[in-house]
Amino acid sequence: MILTNPISAPEVGTLWLTYVEKTLIMRMLEYFIEKSDDQEARNIMGGLWQELNYFVVQMEEIFTNQKMAKPVGYTKENVNLEAPKLFDNGFDIMFVRILKEVSMGMYTINMNMAYNDKVIQIYEGLTSVTQKFYKLSTLYLLEKGILTLPPKVTMPKTTEFIKSKRYMQGFKPFGDKRTLNDMELGIIHHGIETNNIGMQLITGFAQCAVNKDVKQYFVKGIELCKKQIKTFEEMLLESNVHFSATSGSTVTTSTMAPFSDNLMMHCVYLLNGFGLVGGSFGTFFSLRNDICIKFSLIAKDIYFYGQEGIEIKIKHGWFEEPPQMEDRAQIIKGD
Repeated sequence: MILTNPISAPEVGTLWLTYVEKTLIMRMLEYFIEKSDDQEARNIMGGLWQELNYFVVQMEEIFTNQKMAKPVGYTKENVNLEAPKLFDNGFDIMFVRILKEVSMGMYTINMNMAYNDKVIQIYEGLTSVTQKFYKLSTLYLLEKGILTLPPKVTMPKTTEFIKSKRYMQGFKPFGDKRTLNDMELGIIHHGIETNNIGMQLITGFAQCAVNKDVKQYFVKGIELCKKQIKTFEEMLLESNVHFSATSGSTVTTSTMAPFSDNLMMHCVYLLNGFGLVGGSFGTFFSLRNDICIKFSLIAKDIYFYGQEGIEIKIKHGWFEEPPQMEDRAQIIKGD
């Protein structure tokens, strides 16, 4: 792969981040494939692994062509294929589906910062792969009865316009709050669904983490997930929506780590970023002010939890430093 022009600083940054993320996902897929006893699930995960490996090789060719140091990312040393099954009953495909949700958002941002045709091709290809495997994983989970559908709604028969700013009011202790609109219901449903699978993931991580501070961090994450699920469910109940987005997957009792503490911490780091973006989306597109405030508070909790995780990663020497611009002031000083 010959690039006729150097890639820009944003492209260096997004390729670096994408490479680290893809090598992490490939290591996790290798373990899930090894432990899966469902051939259809193995086919989905194996197909995804092959697709991701192709683009990892493409990125490595760009790094070589541009004389750019290849990120370390995550290697075979970060996964133990001999560890017993940590998750069961469809968790592997639930996790693939969540990863594809994360990837959809990331590729949109990365494509917006791409100018080189080869880099654009990589993100075009990865976007196509993500949409394909999101669909495959969703259909698989629905067929197996593992994924819960969102609530149904009465179809609108007419179109209306908002007639008063009271539509936005939510801080009323005794009634008069309008019910949730369908967009708000969808955002809340998604929050319950993602926090449920996140809580199962981090519970498994907490069981097998080696470092004490990492284990404590994961335990704190379990409580954060519970807090968010409770907040979302209360919002549904206020509008007389009775719903629970529980998946059918489970965490086993194994305490032998299939992944390094480093890999598990970085996985949670990525999901924290996804949670912040989702919280921002919910804040902007919710038209009832009490819901906006609740989403803002959730985003605050995720932010500070994420910062604590970064500090732990730095403490243990696990946070690979992203490429950065030259420090011209330091160069001029000559120190």
